[in-house]
Amino acid sequence: MSTLCPNCQLSLAVRFAAVTDPETLETFSILTCKECGLGRTDPFPADLSPYYGPTYHGERHGTTAGLCARRRVRRLLACTGGATGRLLDVGCGDGTFLLAAHARGFAIAGTEMNPVRAKAAGIDVVTEVADAARFGPFDAITLWHVFEHLRDPALTLRILFDLLAPGGRLILAVPRFDSAQARTTGRHWLHLDVPRHLWHFSELSLRRMLEARGFVVERRFGHEWEYDLFGWAQSWVNSRLSGKNQFFRMITKKSGPLSPLGRLAHLALGTAACAAALPLVAVEVILGQGGTLVLAASKTTTSEG
Repeated sequence: MSTLCPNCQLSLAVRFAAVTDPETLETFSILTCKECGLGRTDPFPADLSPYYGPTYHGERHGTTAGLCARRRVRRLLACTGGATGRLLDVGCGDGTFLLAAHARGFAIAGTEMNPVRAKAAGIDVVTEVADAARFGPFDAITLWHVFEHLRDPALTLRILFDLLAPGGRLILAVPRFDSAQARTTGRHWLHLDVPRHLWHFSELSLRRMLEARGFVVERRFGHEWEYDLFGWAQSWVNSRLSGKNQFFRMITKKSGPLSPLGRLAHLALGTAACAAALPLVAVEVILGQGGTLVLAASKTTTSEG
């Protein structure tokens, strides 16, 4: 794997030498570009499937799933000027967002590496992005916290460019690697999530990657409040208790390797951390500078490759 930044072609330097995967307890480094701020997990595992356990897919948002889906549909409609059409959601999970978009008038399709739940919901789903061409072209394509998981995001952008209809919109949401919470909590930041997150995007690095492949960024949203709240709270707990991300696992109905006393400690400290983080999140929302970045872009006439 190249140690050059795919945006700037500069050598990547170590930012964090050892970040622990909470699932396997393996450690990975995160390398960064000093020019655009793009981060890359090192090394890339040859096979990522062991890092996506049986509890990973579905129920990623717990009790906030409905609120999250409705907010994303509102943002989608804001980016399309209220127009509906054919929508592709890359990494659609259990299909909650797509079903909410369908209820607002979109014709829907998705991609998902584990498509069982989305197919059970009646959604047209394929496992490879290129195979979605059978359902296109698309008026809108969304990637909600998926882009950072891709082995080759630049190649995926070229494929998505071709899948979009003229005037179509591409909407990407990623954890913001240059956010205040990422800088403050460092290697304890919840949204590093190595090695599932192979890439770590600053705003500059994401804009450069999009623009180099024929997209024009038109809109920006600077937060997703539940991601930002847990970004602060869980990261603070991670810096103080052993057992990484256990509060977040409990909130999202995932089991964890904790004793009853350990669960109580994580629940108590996590709840207190959420309360303490609320003012920070409120300020971030007002300023549009949260731990999540959402960019909406349109395609130009031709891709630069």
